[in-house]
Amino acid sequence: MSDKLGFKPLPAAIAVGLALLIWFVVPVPEGVTPQAWHLLAMFVGVIAAIIGKAMPIGALSMVAIMLVALTGVTAEKPADAIKDALSSFANPLIWLIGVAIMISRGILKTGLGARIGYYFISLFGKKTMGIGYSLALSELLLAPVTPSNTARGGGIIHPVMKAIASSYDSDPEKGTQARIGKYLALVNYHSNPITSAMFITATAPNPLVVDIIAKATNSDIHLSWGTWALAMLLPGLAALVLMPLVLYFIYPPEIKETPNAAQFAKEKLAEQGPMNRGEKIMLAIFAVLLILWAGIPAMIFGKAFAVDATTTAFIGLSLLLLSGVLTWDDVLKEKSAWDTVTWFAALVMMATFLNKLGLITWFSGVLEGGIAHLGLGWVGASALLVLAYMYAHYMFASTTAHITAMLGAFYAAGLSLGAPPMLFALIMAAASSIMMTLTHYATGTSPVIFGSGYTTLAEWWKAGFVMSVVNLLIFVVIGGIWWKVLGYW
Repeated sequence: MSDKLGFKPLPAAIAVGLALLIWFVVPVPEGVTPQAWHLLAMFVGVIAAIIGKAMPIGALSMVAIMLVALTGVTAEKPADAIKDALSSFANPLIWLIGVAIMISRGILKTGLGARIGYYFISLFGKKTMGIGYSLALSELLLAPVTPSNTARGGGIIHPVMKAIASSYDSDPEKGTQARIGKYLALVNYHSNPITSAMFITATAPNPLVVDIIAKATNSDIHLSWGTWALAMLLPGLAALVLMPLVLYFIYPPEIKETPNAAQFAKEKLAEQGPMNRGEKIMLAIFAVLLILWAGIPAMIFGKAFAVDATTTAFIGLSLLLLSGVLTWDDVLKEKSAWDTVTWFAALVMMATFLNKLGLITWFSGVLEGGIAHLGLGWVGASALLVLAYMYAHYMFASTTAHITAMLGAFYAAGLSLGAPPMLFALIMAAASSIMMTLTHYATGTSPVIFGSGYTTLAEWWKAGFVMSVVNLLIFVVIGGIWWKVLGYW
C-alpha cells in the first residue's frame, strides 16, 4: 500500500521523531530564538523525510508549507504566516528552472536531442573513446536548456548510448557489458555532473546555490547566468576532456576500434530524415535563449537591452507555444516542471527564514569556532569545509536536500574564516554538482544508468570516487587560476 500511495511509514516516523526531538527535547541554544529553533526542527524533519523518501518531494513540500503557516514560526498573525509560507512562489529563480524544464520537453518531442547525439557519433565514432567524447559533447550542447539533468543524461543521451552498445552486442544480460557498454555507460553518467556544474540552467538545484550565496553576502555576490557560465567554462571543458581518458584507464573497453558505430549513427540519422519544422524552430529558439542568457544584447547595445534570465525563459516557452512546437497540453504534462516549482518554493522559503531568523548565522559560527582553533588559515579551513560538504553526499539521495541543508552554513563559515567570497562561492557551486559522481543514488540520473546493469556497485563507486577527486582538483586548480585571470578574486 505504501508504494501505491507514495507514503513510507518508517522513514516518515523517523522524520517526525527527529522534528519532535529537536522541538521539545533539545534545549534551545544560547543566541537562538525559539522561533528559529522550531523552524529548524521542521526543516530537519522535512530533509530527513526527503532523504528517506517518505513521500514524493512535492507532497512533502506541501506539508512543509502547511506547517510553517500553521505554527506561525515566521509571523504571529495567521494571515502573515501563510504569506510567508507561500512567499517563494514569487522567486524568479524558481520559475527560471520550472519554465526551462518545460522548454526542454521540446528537445525530446522534436527528436532534436537524439539527432545531436547521433550526429556527433557519426563524426567521431570510429573509436570507442570517440563515442565517449561524442556523448560528452552532446551533454554539453544540451545542458544550457535542460535543467533536468535526469532527462538529459537518462532520457536523451542514455538511449543513444544503449543503442550503440547493443550494436556491438554489449549487453549486461549476456555478460558482455565489458565489450563497450560499461565504459560508455560511465562516460554517459560522468558527463552529467560536469555539465551540471557549467550552467545555472543545467540542473534544478543550481539556482538554489545562487540564492543561498546571494543571501549569505547580502546580495554582494549574485551570480548571473553569464557570470556562472564564463567562470565554469574553462574548468568544465578541462574536466570533460579528461574524464573519458580517466575512465578509459580505469575500465578499458574490450573493443577499442568501432568503425561500424559511425555508420550505425548515420543510419539512425537517415531514419530520422531531414530536420523537421519542429527541430528547426527548437534549434533557433535554443540559439535565442543562449544569446539572451549570455547577455550579448547588453554587451553590444548597452544595459538598456539586458533581459532578465527568467524573462528569457518565458520568451523561449512563449515562442514554442506560438509556433506550435509545444502545446499547452504538453506543458501541463511536464510534471517534473510543476513538481520542481513546488518543492523548490518550499525549500527556498524554509532556508530563507532560517537565515532571517538568525539560525544560519548561529550554525556557521559554531562551524567557524570548531575549525578556527586548528590554525589552518583560510586556505586549509576552506579546503576542510569543501571536502566535508562534498563527501557528505554519501549520506544524501538528493542534491537539493544536501544543498538546502548544508550550503548556507558552510559558505558563511568559510567567509568568516577569511575565504575570498567569490572564489569560495564558485568552488562550493562546482562541488554542489561534482558530488553527484559519488554513488548510484546521488541524483536522478544515477539510478537510471546504473539500473541498466552495465557496471557492478563496486565499479560504480570506485569510478565515482576517482572522478570526484579529479573533478575537484580541476575546478580548484584550473578554475582558481581562471577566476584569478577573470578578476573574480
